[in-house]
Amino acid sequence: MFGLLASGRMVQTNYDRFGEKEFLITIPDADNINHIVVFLTGNIAFPDGYAGLVYFSWPDPDAPPNWQLLGILSNEKPSSIFKISNRKKSDELRTLQEAGLMQFGQTKISHVAQVGISIETIDVVQQQWQLLNAEATKNQTQFVEFAQKMLQNFLNYSVSFVVTPSPNEAYIPLKVVEGWYKNFERKLALNPYFWRNS
Repeated sequence: MFGLLASGRMVQTNYDRFGEKEFLITIPDADNINHIVVFLTGNIAFPDGYAGLVYFSWPDPDAPPNWQLLGILSNEKPSSIFKISNRKKSDELRTLQEAGLMQFGQTKISHVAQVGISIETIDVVQQQWQLLNAEATKNQTQFVEFAQKMLQNFLNYSVSFVVTPSPNEAYIPLKVVEGWYKNFERKLALNPYFWRNS
C-alpha cells in the first residue's frame, strides 16, 4: 500500500503491519538522508473517509519511542516529500568525539530511522494537521521575536561605543562586536530565554 524513497536508494515497500491501522518501515544507515518521499503505491487506496498520518522516529534502545508527526497522505494527496535532516541527533556524534570514544578513523555513527503511518479518519487527520501547523507557526513567531530582540540588544550595546573620526563617518570597533557576542553567548548559555525579559 505504501512506498518510501530516499535519494540514492531503492524504493522500499516492506512496511510491517501492526494491527489494522498502523504500518512501520525501517530505514537503515539513515544518517546522511536529508529528505524522504512517502507515497501510496496505487495498489490499494485509503478507504472512504480515511487518510494517513506519517510519523518519523530515531529509535533509541534506552528510551521510549519519540514519534514526530511529519505530515499526511490521502487519496487526494498520495505522496509527500519530508525533510528529516532537522530531526537528527547531531549532538550525539560531537559528544562521542569529545569523549574520545570515536576510534580507528571512525567518522560516523550508523543509525536507523523509522517511518510510521497510522490510518485514521479524515477528522482525526485534519485535527492533527492543524495542531502541527499551529506549532510550526508558534516556533516561527518565537524565532522572529528572538532575532528582533537579539538585534535590538546588539544595536543598543554597540551604538554606545561608536567612534566618529570625521563628521560624515561613524564606526563601531570590532572589539565591541566581539565583546557583545561573548556577553550574549554567555547569557544564552545561562538562560536560553533571557532575551524574553529584556
